Amino acid sequence: MKLVIAIIKPFKLDEVREALSGVGVTGMTVTEVKGFGRQKGQTEIYRGAEYSTNMVPKIKVEVACSEGAVASVVEAIQQAANTGAIGDGKIFVLDLGQAVRIRTGETDDTAL
Repeated sequence: MKLVIAIIKPFKLDEVREALSGVGVTGMTVTEVKGFGRQKGQTEIYRGAEYSTNMVPKIKVEVACSEGAVASVVEAIQQAANTGAIGDGKIFVLDLGQAVRIRTGETDDTAL
């Protein structure tokens, strides 16, 4: 199992969600976050307003999936979140040691 974490621009969330649904992802966690990368201090456009800041609003999307689904999940996120501009984000893939569905006690792939 793998945990795919993507940091994306906020206005790309719906496109990413639709792309992930298209490759069979049945659940995800979404968090509003702030941060900076190489573009620190760069001017960003957010909700139509241009501003300069060192902490840029982003969305963190987390998806737990089987090893076989990782490539399609990463590709779906990359294509849906790409604008070609600075600050499009990053995708991280981590090993996931264990998953447990609280309601049924199912573990690992069956819990996903």
